[in-house]
Amino acid sequence: MSTDFTLHATSRSDTGKGASRRLRRLAQEIPAIVYGGTKKPAQISLVHKDVLKSLENEAFYSHILSLEIDGKAEDVIIKDIQRHPAKPQILHMDLMRVSKSKPLHTKVPLHFINEEACAGVKTDGGLIAHTMTELDITCLPANLPEYIEVDMLEVRLGDTLHISDIKLPKGVESVALSHGADHDLPIASVQKTRAGSDADSADSEEGGEEASEE
Repeated sequence: MSTDFTLHATSRSDTGKGASRRLRRLAQEIPAIVYGGTKKPAQISLVHKDVLKSLENEAFYSHILSLEIDGKAEDVIIKDIQRHPAKPQILHMDLMRVSKSKPLHTKVPLHFINEEACAGVKTDGGLIAHTMTELDITCLPANLPEYIEVDMLEVRLGDTLHISDIKLPKGVESVALSHGADHDLPIASVQKTRAGSDADSADSEEGGEEASEE
């Protein structure tokens, strides 16, 4: 995956809660840390409005970003974002350096396709339930996907898709599956709707009453 996003950062020496509050309030910047690789962790600040704008694009979360600190660039991925519970405000970010030659561990979003045409929905009258919305993966930076597709077309009522049912891109491995078949977690299923369940219950009760009368 090529780098499509650039973050401009400034080194900072002031640390602590008070310094972070001043940075957010007075400078409209985000306190952040970048770590990993052979370098020491570095405290940095990011322009809040620029980050907020970038976060509107889902690809930003799973892309390799070019982080320019005082004019020097390095490749990073987002490891954690702390948000304000009530305001559209980023409180802190953790960024991790990546090496082109070393596998990285991150999460990528799952994109569910063909849900409207899903056999369990269109033919069987079921309802799709998502158990996972992102997948934990390992891969080399060059193989990092923007997202992973989950095709729901042939899934029938009562069926459950697991991680092993997904076709992963070349060079991408599931962290869960690397621990064995016992970690083959469910991703999505097609379940009966409440209306369907009520109808089944009603049919069952009617059948019981008829049997009693006989």
